[in-house]
Amino acid sequence: MSTHRSVDSEFQGPILALTGGVGGAKLARGLAGVLKGGQLTIAANTADDFDYWGLRICPDLDSVMYALADLNDETRGWGLKDESWRTGIAMRRLGGDEWFQIGDQDAATHIFRSQMLAAGSSLAEVTEKLCCGLGIAQTLLPMSEDKVATKVNTDQGWLEFQEYFVRDKCEPEVRGLAFDGIDTAQLHPAIVNLLQGDELAAVIICPSNPFVSVDPILSIPGCRALLNATKAPVIAVSPIIAGRAVKGPAAKMMRELAMPATATAVAQYYGDLLDGYVLDEQDADCADEVASLGIDVCVAPTMMSDVSSKMRLAEIVLDFAAGIALRN
Repeated sequence: MSTHRSVDSEFQGPILALTGGVGGAKLARGLAGVLKGGQLTIAANTADDFDYWGLRICPDLDSVMYALADLNDETRGWGLKDESWRTGIAMRRLGGDEWFQIGDQDAATHIFRSQMLAAGSSLAEVTEKLCCGLGIAQTLLPMSEDKVATKVNTDQGWLEFQEYFVRDKCEPEVRGLAFDGIDTAQLHPAIVNLLQGDELAAVIICPSNPFVSVDPILSIPGCRALLNATKAPVIAVSPIIAGRAVKGPAAKMMRELAMPATATAVAQYYGDLLDGYVLDEQDADCADEVASLGIDVCVAPTMMSDVSSKMRLAEIVLDFAAGIALRN
């Protein structure tokens, strides 16, 4: 982890980041680089979680965790760098499934997690233990301890999310989404406490897929009400740049769900949750349209190709949030 650079005094309070996997993990890493270790809490989507090879897999939690530890594979966009694949090769030789690739080092994470869960630990406790082992100072939490599962309604029928996303490579046409278990899920208590507290300085919605990464968090009963009630500014960073998602199927999903694949459409989707919205420079012409929604706008370079650009965007987002907080 690179040296922390403290931002302005307005941000000596806690920051809550809501995120999915790869894209959101990049900004989470940037925030971790500019905030003190105890300031940042990251709430990750767990509706992608599933069982595979008898192990509990938590893709978004792991993507964030590996990014915070600077262990993620930037080239592939997922998993660990310097990974090997002998376990998968052996599994294929035995006739087992291997459509969801698990590297040898990554397998240790899933084995460790599954053992602790089987012994009665909560997912948050397991995640804390994993983060401790990787030297991560920030607090990484599952959105909930309750199981929620994203289901994708497609032209080929209903699919589990990982079947759609990994096995079928996002090729089926999306007709709708459902989050099984969401009606009885509870937001993790530590997230509730942050949102209800007076010290929270900002909520950052990272540039993750709004439908399958952020929406499961927002759809937990009571979450939207807490976000609307908090005095802290709620800022989202657009996951869409010039009509395209940097990574993943967000733009494709938008078109298939009869939405324009634009940064403005994402702001409209989040609606009155937002106090501020960060657009990429390539979408500067959308600024007036977003502002007409009553949302403050910041135009910035949002592509994150290395640690420096991740930290630069994090500083921009935090300074933007500080300005909104001062005006309010």
